[in-house]
Amino acid sequence: MTTGTYLDKILPQTREDLDDRMSSQPLNEVKARATDAEETRDFYAALSEDRLHLIAEVKRASPSKGDLAPDIDAAELSRVYIDNGASALSVLTDRPFFKGSLDDLKAVRGVTAESGTPILRKDFVIDEYMVYEARVWGADAILLLVISLSDGQLQDYQGLANELGMAALIETHDELELYRALDIKPRLVGINNRDLRTFETDLATTHGLAPRIGGSTRVVAESGISSIDDAKSMRGAGADAILVGESLITADDMAAKTQELSSIRITRLTGMEASVPPEVIRDTIPQFGSGPPLPGGGMPGIGGFGPPRFPGTPGDFGSRNS
Repeated sequence: MTTGTYLDKILPQTREDLDDRMSSQPLNEVKARATDAEETRDFYAALSEDRLHLIAEVKRASPSKGDLAPDIDAAELSRVYIDNGASALSVLTDRPFFKGSLDDLKAVRGVTAESGTPILRKDFVIDEYMVYEARVWGADAILLLVISLSDGQLQDYQGLANELGMAALIETHDELELYRALDIKPRLVGINNRDLRTFETDLATTHGLAPRIGGSTRVVAESGISSIDDAKSMRGAGADAILVGESLITADDMAAKTQELSSIRITRLTGMEASVPPEVIRDTIPQFGSGPPLPGGGMPGIGGFGPPRFPGTPGDFGSRNS
């Protein structure tokens, strides 16, 4: 399903590492441990207040930038994030390309006992084993990448996560991926401004896709957000939360940076009024208005989505703010 250079390298390695873990601890054992895991926190509820939320990420490295903070103490970093206003945490557990680990996830879980801050396991989930594994090691939510999974896998893994008490953040990057994501009626949709095939980043991605989502679905803008202006721009596009790692990790003052990006109290309607004008989106996304009509006769919009799809509940048509 993948054609890009980075994913071509990452996904086979993910499978190889997963096979090793499955050899040492079979699926039935992980399932049993998941049953006995401590109660999860409500990741969705943590993003429900009408303001822009910060999901602060424990990120040691990236394929495109190399080492960011390879020796960071995940637990101590998480304390900084929590003490300075983060609504939720994200922990990268991919080792070969991001230098993360399940041990980081466990460590972060340990320091969130008092605050109850929910945690997202961020990895390339390609098998149900990884869903159970996330539950065992302390995740309250998992990331599911539309680009790397079939429709059936997306549906099944989201359902399994929910059965285990976890949320699923369904990550998209383009119009087709968003269309597929909305088909499974997600409560959380991520819009990655970074193309995982090339690792190029463009904030216009969120401006192009977020208006197509609505109702009770929470929208998380990911990647490329480095300033308060970037964050306000994402809120203006319709994001309910921003997921930020690199700009926090590399900041001279991580506490101050976390406070800054956690301080935006713009409501959804106020943010939308301050959004980037449509003509700017049209200039940055050439395919605007070029797609086929929606089923049922909708007019084409960005890449064929037509007028903003504002469901009252995920998958239904209704008012975005009802």
